[in-house]
Amino acid sequence: MAKVFAIANQKGGVGKTTTCINLAASLVATKRHVLLIDLDPQGNATTGSGVDKLTLEHSIYDVLIGDCNLVDAMQFSEHGGYQLLPANRDLTAAEVTLLEMQTKENRLRNALAPIRENYDYILIDCPPALSMLTINALVAADGVIIPMQCEYYALEGLSDLVNSIQRIGKLLNPSLKIEGLLRTMYDPRISLTNDVSAQLKEHFPETLYQTVIPRNVRLAEAPSFGMPALVYDKQSRGALAYLALAGELVRRQRANRHTANV
Repeated sequence: MAKVFAIANQKGGVGKTTTCINLAASLVATKRHVLLIDLDPQGNATTGSGVDKLTLEHSIYDVLIGDCNLVDAMQFSEHGGYQLLPANRDLTAAEVTLLEMQTKENRLRNALAPIRENYDYILIDCPPALSMLTINALVAADGVIIPMQCEYYALEGLSDLVNSIQRIGKLLNPSLKIEGLLRTMYDPRISLTNDVSAQLKEHFPETLYQTVIPRNVRLAEAPSFGMPALVYDKQSRGALAYLALAGELVRRQRANRHTANV
Protein backbone atom coordinates (compact mmCIF):
# COMPACT_ATOMS: atom_id res chain seq x y z
CA MET A 1 0.00 0.00 0.00
CA ALA A 2 1.22 3.48 -0.87
CA LYS A 3 2.88 5.73 1.63
CA VAL A 4 1.11 9.10 1.47
CA PHE A 5 3.20 12.20 2.15
CA ALA A 6 1.91 15.75 2.34
CA ILE A 7 4.52 18.30 1.23
CA ALA A 8 3.57 21.21 3.45
CA ASN A 9 4.72 24.51 4.89
CA GLN A 10 2.56 27.47 5.89
CA LYS A 11 5.20 29.76 4.37
CA GLY A 12 5.16 30.26 0.60
CA GLY A 13 8.15 30.16 -1.72
CA VAL A 14 10.08 27.46 0.13
CA GLY A 15 10.11 24.84 -2.63
CA LYS A 16 7.00 22.73 -1.93
CA THR A 17 5.95 22.37 -5.57
CA THR A 18 9.53 21.99 -6.78
CA THR A 19 9.99 19.22 -4.23
CA CYS A 20 6.74 17.49 -5.21
CA ILE A 21 7.53 17.41 -8.92
CA ASN A 22 11.20 16.48 -8.64
CA LEU A 23 10.80 13.95 -5.83
CA ALA A 24 7.96 12.28 -7.77
CA ALA A 25 10.10 12.03 -10.91
CA SER A 26 13.11 10.79 -8.92
CA LEU A 27 11.02 8.07 -7.24
CA VAL A 28 9.80 7.02 -10.69
CA ALA A 29 13.47 6.78 -11.73
CA THR A 30 13.94 4.25 -8.90
CA LYS A 31 11.11 2.13 -10.42
CA ARG A 32 8.41 3.23 -7.97
CA HIS A 33 4.80 3.88 -8.96
CA VAL A 34 3.91 7.43 -7.97
CA LEU A 35 0.79 9.61 -7.83
CA LEU A 36 1.22 13.36 -7.41
CA ILE A 37 -1.80 15.31 -6.14
CA ASP A 38 -1.92 19.05 -6.80
CA LEU A 39 -3.94 20.53 -3.92
CA ASP A 40 -2.97 24.16 -4.54
CA PRO A 41 -5.46 26.37 -6.46
CA GLN A 42 -2.51 27.98 -8.27
CA GLY A 43 -2.04 24.67 -10.09
CA ASN A 44 1.74 25.04 -10.34
CA ALA A 45 2.40 21.33 -9.85
CA THR A 46 0.00 20.69 -12.72
CA THR A 47 1.70 23.01 -15.21
CA GLY A 48 5.13 21.98 -13.92
CA SER A 49 4.19 18.40 -14.79
CA GLY A 50 3.42 19.36 -18.39
CA VAL A 51 -0.39 19.40 -18.09
CA ASP A 52 -2.46 22.41 -19.22
CA LYS A 53 -4.56 23.45 -16.23
CA LEU A 54 -6.79 25.63 -18.41
CA THR A 55 -8.17 22.72 -20.46
CA LEU A 56 -8.94 20.21 -17.71
CA GLU A 57 -12.21 18.33 -18.01
CA HIS A 58 -11.95 17.16 -14.38
CA SER A 59 -9.68 18.17 -11.52
CA ILE A 60 -9.10 17.47 -7.83
CA TYR A 61 -11.95 19.92 -7.13
CA ASP A 62 -14.46 17.57 -8.80
CA VAL A 63 -13.07 14.66 -6.76
CA LEU A 64 -13.37 16.51 -3.45
CA ILE A 65 -16.97 17.60 -4.00
CA GLY A 66 -17.97 14.17 -5.32
CA ASP A 67 -18.68 15.07 -8.96
CA CYS A 68 -16.28 12.42 -10.31
CA ASN A 69 -14.06 9.66 -8.99
CA LEU A 70 -10.33 10.02 -8.63
CA VAL A 71 -9.39 7.81 -11.60
CA ASP A 72 -11.51 9.86 -14.03
CA ALA A 73 -9.69 13.05 -13.04
CA MET A 74 -6.16 11.64 -13.41
CA GLN A 75 -3.66 12.77 -16.01
CA PHE A 76 -0.26 11.30 -16.89
CA SER A 77 2.91 13.38 -16.76
CA GLU A 78 4.84 12.19 -19.79
CA HIS A 79 8.09 13.85 -18.74
CA GLY A 80 7.77 12.93 -15.07
CA GLY A 81 6.47 9.40 -15.57
CA TYR A 82 3.95 9.67 -12.75
CA GLN A 83 0.19 9.93 -12.49
CA LEU A 84 -1.14 13.38 -11.67
CA LEU A 85 -4.34 14.54 -10.03
CA PRO A 86 -4.39 18.09 -11.41
CA ALA A 87 -5.71 21.38 -10.03
CA ASN A 88 -6.74 24.79 -11.30
CA ARG A 89 -8.50 27.89 -10.00
CA ASP A 90 -11.73 25.90 -9.50
CA LEU A 91 -10.11 24.57 -6.34
CA THR A 92 -10.51 27.97 -4.70
CA ALA A 93 -14.24 27.28 -4.42
CA ALA A 94 -13.55 24.06 -2.54
CA GLU A 95 -12.77 26.00 0.62
CA VAL A 96 -16.36 27.19 0.87
CA THR A 97 -18.01 24.08 -0.56
CA LEU A 98 -16.21 21.69 1.79
CA LEU A 99 -17.35 23.59 4.86
CA GLU A 100 -20.95 22.63 4.03
CA MET A 101 -20.21 18.93 3.46
CA GLN A 102 -20.34 15.96 5.79
CA THR A 103 -16.95 14.52 6.86
CA LYS A 104 -15.31 17.54 5.20
CA GLU A 105 -11.85 16.74 6.60
CA ASN A 106 -11.91 13.20 5.18
CA ARG A 107 -12.84 13.86 1.56
CA LEU A 108 -9.36 13.28 0.16
CA ARG A 109 -8.59 10.28 2.40
CA ASN A 110 -11.84 8.59 1.35
CA ALA A 111 -11.16 9.30 -2.33
CA LEU A 112 -7.68 7.76 -2.09
CA ALA A 113 -8.74 4.60 -0.26
CA PRO A 114 -9.69 2.53 -3.37
CA ILE A 115 -6.44 3.24 -5.25
CA ARG A 116 -3.74 3.24 -2.56
CA GLU A 117 -2.79 -0.34 -3.41
CA ASN A 118 -1.83 0.76 -6.93
CA TYR A 119 1.06 3.00 -5.87
CA ASP A 120 4.25 2.97 -3.86
CA TYR A 121 4.12 6.68 -3.04
CA ILE A 122 1.47 9.38 -3.14
CA LEU A 123 2.74 12.97 -2.80
CA ILE A 124 0.39 15.87 -2.05
CA ASP A 125 1.40 19.43 -2.92
CA CYS A 126 -0.29 21.62 -0.28
CA PRO A 127 -1.21 25.31 -0.48
CA PRO A 128 0.81 27.72 1.70
CA ALA A 129 -1.82 28.06 4.43
CA LEU A 130 -3.51 25.90 7.04
CA SER A 131 -6.75 25.77 5.05
CA MET A 132 -9.41 23.09 4.69
CA LEU A 133 -7.44 21.82 1.69
CA THR A 134 -4.29 21.43 3.78
CA ILE A 135 -6.29 19.76 6.55
CA ASN A 136 -7.61 17.26 3.98
CA ALA A 137 -4.02 16.54 2.94
CA LEU A 138 -2.86 16.03 6.53
CA VAL A 139 -5.80 13.75 7.34
CA ALA A 140 -5.06 11.67 4.23
CA ALA A 141 -1.30 11.48 4.85
CA ASP A 142 0.91 9.06 6.75
CA GLY A 143 3.59 11.72 7.14
CA VAL A 144 4.54 15.30 6.36
CA ILE A 145 7.65 16.38 4.46
CA ILE A 146 8.47 20.01 5.31
CA PRO A 147 10.65 21.92 2.81
CA MET A 148 12.22 24.98 4.36
CA GLN A 149 14.89 27.57 3.71
CA CYS A 150 17.62 28.03 6.27
CA GLU A 151 16.68 31.52 7.40
CA TYR A 152 15.52 33.09 10.66
CA TYR A 153 11.80 33.37 9.87
CA ALA A 154 11.73 29.76 8.68
CA LEU A 155 12.63 28.57 12.18
CA GLU A 156 9.90 30.73 13.68
CA GLY A 157 7.33 29.36 11.24
CA LEU A 158 8.49 25.78 11.76
CA SER A 159 7.44 25.85 15.39
CA ASP A 160 3.91 26.96 14.43
CA LEU A 161 3.69 24.32 11.71
CA VAL A 162 4.82 21.51 14.02
CA ASN A 163 2.18 22.57 16.55
CA SER A 164 -0.50 22.59 13.84
CA ILE A 165 0.50 19.13 12.64
CA GLN A 166 0.41 17.78 16.18
CA ARG A 167 -3.04 19.29 16.78
CA ILE A 168 -4.48 17.84 13.58
CA GLY A 169 -2.86 14.50 14.33
CA LYS A 170 -4.38 14.41 17.79
CA LEU A 171 -7.88 15.35 16.60
CA LEU A 172 -8.18 13.78 13.16
CA ASN A 173 -5.28 11.49 12.23
CA PRO A 174 -3.46 9.83 15.16
CA SER A 175 -0.95 8.09 12.87
CA LEU A 176 0.26 11.36 11.30
CA LYS A 177 3.92 12.19 11.89
CA ILE A 178 6.61 14.49 10.57
CA GLU A 179 8.38 12.36 8.00
CA GLY A 180 11.25 14.71 7.35
CA LEU A 181 12.58 18.26 7.21
CA LEU A 182 14.16 19.21 3.91
CA ARG A 183 16.59 22.12 3.56
CA THR A 184 15.92 23.86 0.24
CA MET A 185 17.60 26.68 -1.71
CA TYR A 186 20.68 25.83 0.33
CA ASP A 187 23.76 28.01 -0.02
CA PRO A 188 26.58 27.05 2.37
CA ARG A 189 28.43 30.30 1.65
CA ILE A 190 25.86 32.20 3.74
CA SER A 191 26.63 32.13 7.47
CA LEU A 192 22.94 32.28 8.48
CA THR A 193 22.29 29.18 6.38
CA ASN A 194 24.91 27.27 8.33
CA ASP A 195 23.66 28.58 11.68
CA VAL A 196 20.05 27.58 11.00
CA SER A 197 21.16 24.24 9.59
CA ALA A 198 23.12 23.54 12.77
CA GLN A 199 20.04 24.35 14.88
CA LEU A 200 17.92 21.98 12.80
CA LYS A 201 20.48 19.22 13.29
CA GLU A 202 20.43 19.84 17.03
CA HIS A 203 16.65 19.97 17.50
CA PHE A 204 15.48 17.51 14.79
CA PRO A 205 18.29 14.93 14.50
CA GLU A 206 15.97 12.06 13.60
CA THR A 207 13.79 13.80 11.03
CA LEU A 208 16.21 16.15 9.22
CA TYR A 209 17.16 14.75 5.82
CA GLN A 210 20.89 14.57 5.18
CA THR A 211 20.22 15.57 1.59
CA VAL A 212 20.09 19.32 0.96
CA ILE A 213 18.62 20.95 -2.14
CA PRO A 214 20.95 23.66 -3.47
CA ARG A 215 20.05 26.93 -5.10
CA ASN A 216 20.08 25.88 -8.73
CA VAL A 217 19.13 27.70 -11.94
CA ARG A 218 18.04 24.49 -13.67
CA LEU A 219 15.54 23.73 -10.89
CA ALA A 220 14.05 27.18 -11.39
CA GLU A 221 13.93 26.90 -15.19
CA ALA A 222 12.49 23.39 -15.53
CA PRO A 223 8.83 24.14 -14.56
CA SER A 224 8.45 26.65 -17.41
CA PHE A 225 9.11 23.73 -19.77
CA GLY A 226 6.61 21.48 -17.96
CA MET A 227 9.21 18.97 -16.84
CA PRO A 228 11.22 17.95 -13.78
CA ALA A 229 14.89 18.89 -13.57
CA LEU A 230 15.76 15.22 -14.02
CA VAL A 231 14.50 15.47 -17.61
CA TYR A 232 15.40 19.09 -18.27
CA ASP A 233 19.03 18.65 -17.18
CA LYS A 234 19.73 15.34 -15.47
CA GLN A 235 23.32 16.34 -14.63
CA SER A 236 22.31 19.54 -12.82
CA ARG A 237 22.99 19.80 -9.10
CA GLY A 238 19.28 20.19 -8.44
CA ALA A 239 18.36 17.00 -10.30
CA LEU A 240 21.09 15.01 -8.57
CA ALA A 241 20.01 16.35 -5.17
CA TYR A 242 16.42 15.17 -5.65
CA LEU A 243 17.66 11.76 -6.79
CA ALA A 244 19.65 11.59 -3.56
CA LEU A 245 16.56 12.60 -1.59
CA ALA A 246 14.50 9.86 -3.23
CA GLY A 247 17.15 7.32 -2.28
CA GLU A 248 17.24 8.60 1.30
CA LEU A 249 13.45 8.48 1.58
CA VAL A 250 13.29 4.90 0.26
CA ARG A 251 16.06 3.76 2.61
CA ARG A 252 14.34 5.41 5.56
CA GLN A 253 11.07 3.66 4.71
CA ARG A 254 12.86 0.33 4.43
CA ALA A 255 14.54 0.86 7.79
CA ASN A 256 11.22 1.78 9.41
CA ARG A 257 9.58 -1.39 8.07
CA HIS A 258 12.49 -3.48 9.34
CA THR A 259 12.26 -1.90 12.81
CA ALA A 260 8.50 -2.46 12.90
CA ASN A 261 8.97 -6.16 12.06
CA VAL A 262 11.64 -6.77 14.70
